Amino acid sequence: MHRTRRHLTVLALTAVAATALVACGKEGSPPVKGPQPDELPVYQVQSAFRLPSSPTWGKARKRGHLVVGAKEDQPYMGEKDPATGRYSGFDIEIARMLSASLGFDPASIRFRTIASANRETALQNGQIDYYVGTYTINDNRKKLVGFAGPYYMAGQSLLVRTDEKGIDGPQDLDGRRVCSAAGSTPYQRIEKDHPEAELVAYDAYSVCVDNLLTYQVDAVTTDDTILMGYAAKVPDELEVVGRPFSKEPYGVGVPRNDNALRLALDDALAVHERNGDWTKAYDLTLGLSGVPAPRPPVIDRYPAS
Repeated sequence: MHRTRRHLTVLALTAVAATALVACGKEGSPPVKGPQPDELPVYQVQSAFRLPSSPTWGKARKRGHLVVGAKEDQPYMGEKDPATGRYSGFDIEIARMLSASLGFDPASIRFRTIASANRETALQNGQIDYYVGTYTINDNRKKLVGFAGPYYMAGQSLLVRTDEKGIDGPQDLDGRRVCSAAGSTPYQRIEKDHPEAELVAYDAYSVCVDNLLTYQVDAVTTDDTILMGYAAKVPDELEVVGRPFSKEPYGVGVPRNDNALRLALDDALAVHERNGDWTKAYDLTLGLSGVPAPRPPVIDRYPAS
């Protein structure tokens, strides 16, 4: 496809986030996808819930609302509409259902956009109460923060232009410019396992996608959930190739020493998986990419260290 058209697609994707896509993008650009707020599940607030052993919960209780870290540029997972300030996506629904279980009205959540590289710091400094944003659980991060879940199992993959015929998997990245988020697990994996690739890093995956569409990079790599969302926006120009080459268990990040909060969130996730909230939330968010809901992963109630 001609580069001029791809440049227009970049404008169109930017306009998706600004809700002015049809007017600002190229003719035929896709409209904002996703359910309206009144179509999403309603989560029953457990008003009698108490967790006095959790300092994080106690502070939130005094202020009257939760502060939750999230992403704002990941279609179907965590996306912010700059015109309204509304966050939407599967991660956002996970945050909302957990809020209800902790005794807080989901509508009262104050979402705060936190870049991948700043997640641990935000939790350690008390800037947020918990974090839901394609946050892979791993042993190194467990030294810094705690994790409830996992609530979803993703896998690292590659996003390329549809006219790219030379990249079908990580084995094809020799000499190729590959973009990912600074500080992310996917970036670190490519750096370690495929040093022949030329890595480029930004704080946001949306910048990587813009660079892909304008031929500044050859591929974008991160979890397949994120890439599916971008590909679904412009399926004639972007596609996810190959099979996932990792397992990425998504967890809810909490302050490391607040085990009471971590275990309470584990309990809440189990309840919402059993009562169907998890599947309903998936179907109305990430499920719009065309991939049916999988079985939720087994929750890992690891002991305090």
